[in-house]
Amino acid sequence: MSDTLISADVLGSDNKKREAALTSDYAHLGEQLSRRGIDIDAIRDKVAAFHVAVPSWGVGTGGTRFARFPGAGEPRDIFDKIEDCAVINELTRATPTVSLHIPWDKADPNRLKQAASRFGLSFDAMNSNTFSDAKGQANSYKFGSLSHADKGTRAQAVEHNLECIEIGETIGSKALTVWIGDGTNFPGQADFTKSFERYLDAMREIYAALPADWKLFTEHKMYEPAFYSTVVQDWGTNYMIAKELGDKAYCLVDLGHHAPNVNIEMIVARLIQFEKLGGFHFNDSKYGDDDLDAGSIDPFRLFLVFNELVDAELRRAKGFAPAHMLDQSHNVTDPIESLMRSANEIRRCYAMALLVDRKALAAYQDDNDALMASETLKTAFRTDVEPILAMARLKDNGAIDPIGAYRAAGYRQKVALDRPAVESGGGGIV
Repeated sequence: MSDTLISADVLGSDNKKREAALTSDYAHLGEQLSRRGIDIDAIRDKVAAFHVAVPSWGVGTGGTRFARFPGAGEPRDIFDKIEDCAVINELTRATPTVSLHIPWDKADPNRLKQAASRFGLSFDAMNSNTFSDAKGQANSYKFGSLSHADKGTRAQAVEHNLECIEIGETIGSKALTVWIGDGTNFPGQADFTKSFERYLDAMREIYAALPADWKLFTEHKMYEPAFYSTVVQDWGTNYMIAKELGDKAYCLVDLGHHAPNVNIEMIVARLIQFEKLGGFHFNDSKYGDDDLDAGSIDPFRLFLVFNELVDAELRRAKGFAPAHMLDQSHNVTDPIESLMRSANEIRRCYAMALLVDRKALAAYQDDNDALMASETLKTAFRTDVEPILAMARLKDNGAIDPIGAYRAAGYRQKVALDRPAVESGGGGIV
């Protein structure tokens, strides 16, 4: 029996006042779906089994290049973060794994395992940090890490990734995610080819140290913190890296790491087709890499991504086993509330994608009926699947309304009494 941080009485009381309405809404939706030949209970069960990892850093208040405004009851260390992550899973039942970032979350691995297991949590992919300098670090990453011109700096960055693997082995992780901020701000600042060669050489050392049952995820990003060029700038370069390194290397897709209006769902389809889709960092954006709550700006695009994922799932595409994780920055909201909402939005798009009439869609595509093919997707997207999501949570002892139950429990106010207030910070992305 796992410990809980939300009172069973509070959760039960909140669910009780909503359950009758949910039962009615669920039955009504079930009737609608039945007319389309869809078993609502089967969709509910698939949704209940769909999970997304929570990033440890996501439960803290984020910031911008200009300022950071801390929130009440911010986590002081990784153990506070684990507690906040446990609350998210208790209410949504969608986030049983936590993704750590080293050195931010560095602690005794056995203590980490104990803290997570107390709440029935486990650990997802490890994330290395060679995009900022840690205290006591010998060489700076100001001008790069794995692609740095200095051999000693590259060696230091490699060693850090090897340390992440070592920690991950102890806590039960099975993957390493590598994202670097390496790049340039001025034309001529660095040689594009040499930088990429150095990066590949360093990544080969990291890849060689992977345990047999691990995966390596590399992540592309077109800009920031480097604004003229980045070493791993797009999905094509990312694909080349994965092919160059070997069978355990895959591409990780962050939804915010693309140029505006890029067709991300087609990128996803390509990576699935060539067996190199490793997984996702889910978020949303309006202008660039905004790290906004998943589904908050363009829910249709998120649905279209899941349309490709469900298609691959149903046809049992070879090598298809993507990892799913949220990766957001919360500047003006309670991070726990934003992460709960995002986890539910991920499940919402998964549920809607399960409702697509695949047989009809294929027929319209083969018949070049563009309008009806589009309408087939829109029919699924327009379906209000909230009763399915809520019933999946309820059946798994979660909250019908996670944010409502969270606020009723007063968790944020309680932890604010124990966690010292943090002074407002200056510039610097956190």
